[in-house]
Amino acid sequence: QVQLVESGGGLVQAGGSLRLSCVASGRPLANYFMAWFRQGPGKEREFVAGVSRNSGCTYYADAVKGRFTISRDNVKNTVYLQMNSLKPEDTAVYYCAARGSNGNSYLVRQYDLWGQGTQVTVAS
Repeated sequence: QVQLVESGGGLVQAGGSLRLSCVASGRPLANYFMAWFRQGPGKEREFVAGVSRNSGCTYYADAVKGRFTISRDNVKNTVYLQMNSLKPEDTAVYYCAARGSNGNSYLVRQYDLWGQGTQVTVAS
């Protein structure tokens, strides 16, 4: 069974940057389509970004396009989310998710594995 552990969250001023990491243990990350979701206060969990198994395809929510970049290193079994030009509305718990199928999905229920989440707070 794969376990996902996120890190890199914290408090940052608006306009700042953070890089989140998600390390997988138990099985090769290369077997999974990987994504980041987030859940803000009082909101439903939403898709942020996704990356295919070989990094050939990436997908982004409209709200983060041009500011966030998802990447992966299958040798290190790690997925990253580089977040630039952060806004207060980016404040949320960010979750790493893995999907056995290689296609993208924006739906929470179509992901098989989840990390515990890391808090990102953007101060105005």
